[in-house]
Amino acid sequence: MAKHKDKRPIAERVAADLRALVMSGELEPGQQVPSNSALTEAYETSNVTIQRALNILKDEELLEGRSGSGVYVRADAAQIITPASYMAPSAPGEPYRWVSEAAGREQRGSNKILRVAEVTPPKRVAAALGLDGNGKAVLRSRIGLLDDEPAELVNSYYPVELARDTRLADRRRIPGGSPTLLADMGFPPREQADEVTARKATQEEHALLELPDDVPVLEVFRIVYSDDRRVIEVSDVVKPGHIYKLGYHLPVS
Repeated sequence: MAKHKDKRPIAERVAADLRALVMSGELEPGQQVPSNSALTEAYETSNVTIQRALNILKDEELLEGRSGSGVYVRADAAQIITPASYMAPSAPGEPYRWVSEAAGREQRGSNKILRVAEVTPPKRVAAALGLDGNGKAVLRSRIGLLDDEPAELVNSYYPVELARDTRLADRRRIPGGSPTLLADMGFPPREQADEVTARKATQEEHALLELPDDVPVLEVFRIVYSDDRRVIEVSDVVKPGHIYKLGYHLPVS
């Protein structure tokens, strides 16, 4: 028996169990969830508590109510995003892979640039770039949109000596995205290392990603290397954890 007791309110526990079933696909898109009476019996609780749990998941847009019918899993399944698919430069004349990958899912991908500036980066970014305490990096901050809805918040940092006086250092969009520009500059992306964390959103993330209350986020801290393992980009990518999953395909050595 587990030594740790779940002290969350019953409604949150029920919502957590149902959320896991939706995210795993056990409850499929469009499928009706168990009835209130069935859930009331299974969890030995009241109908009010079950309704509160369902409302939590409705607010997260995982479930939807249909008048006179019941409660159903939303029609669109949680999307699997494969981070490695965005590292390669786009083909000549092709848009940034965020846009082309979205089109493959019959979505409209776009970006909103928030900020471009030379900044003193956070400690872990500075460490990855090999900067001392006073070192600067070029920051490009943006929101990635899918069908005009916020899907990710990205803060990307570049070595000043590489980015200054290039398209990386101004607010204009980059044709083909930063991987294409870096490759054209002689620094093709060769390798990336990702560190993934699940956590609660900061106030800024909550506002920019338009999150429902208390939804966790997935944070990917990414280092991109070029030839000779030169670090050419360090990014902090934050995605809503209730509608996205990260997919990795790795060779077995």
